Amino acid sequence: MTEDKRLRTIRSFVLRSGRLTPSQEKAITTQWPLFGIDKGDSTLDFAQLFGNEAPVTLEIGYGMGGSLAEMAMADPERNFVGIEVHAPGIGNLLKLIEEHNIQNLRLLDDDAVEVLKHRITDQSLERVHLYFPDPWHKKKHHKRRIVKEDFLVLLASKLQDNGIFHMATDWQDYAEHMAEVMQATKYFMSTADGPYIERPDFRPVTKFERRGLKLGHGVWDLIYKKV
Repeated sequence: MTEDKRLRTIRSFVLRSGRLTPSQEKAITTQWPLFGIDKGDSTLDFAQLFGNEAPVTLEIGYGMGGSLAEMAMADPERNFVGIEVHAPGIGNLLKLIEEHNIQNLRLLDDDAVEVLKHRITDQSLERVHLYFPDPWHKKKHHKRRIVKEDFLVLLASKLQDNGIFHMATDWQDYAEHMAEVMQATKYFMSTADGPYIERPDFRPVTKFERRGLKLGHGVWDLIYKKV
């Protein structure tokens, strides 16, 4: 095994291949220069990116982007930054941005942990959303789950005082893992009496979530505040 392989970071995601539709491909070509943030190591200046000093919400792994677009449209006084690595989702959200003329949303195509480490200044985020991350349900893959103590230390440094970390999952095992990790950390406290809370109105129900609910699947929301 080479030195590079030994030191390779364990990722919380896998790059899955996916075919772009013509409209998604067109959106990436025409809208990324307007709403995309290119890879690099420069620190992000949100005031410059958005042209205002509005509070910033970061969403990690927005999937096809429908719920993030809906949240941005519903809350124009807030700025949103989405991170996603799968091209069809990026293309679909850029298409929605163009169709609905969404101005308070910017996108990154990168590893969220690396972005947090190197490109986001301390105490610059008001909220972080992590909705339906890969649960890595096999026990041998649990080390890939993004919600763990070192991630929380990093996240706490980037959130403002009393900043919010909102998670949602449709895997009970992962919900229990999230609750265990969050209850053990000194950086966050639950905003509810227990670890779970009813879905807040600002989090839209995705079509996949709605389908699961019809089949009797559960969904767990956890909202924690930086302390």
